[in-house]
Amino acid sequence: MHRDFWAMGGYAFFVWPSIGLAIGVLIWNILSARRHHARALVRARRALAMARSETT
Repeated sequence: MHRDFWAMGGYAFFVWPSIGLAIGVLIWNILSARRHHARALVRARRALAMARSETT
């Protein structure tokens, strides 16, 4: 029974790489979003600091 699952009815050669690629893309998407969010926070803090210094 387990061998049938892992073999995916003879399509394992296509199914498992596709699943691996999908998981890889999801992980990359999460990491990329976190990195861009961190950079946006830095830019926003810098802009706020500059705006405060201009008004004083």
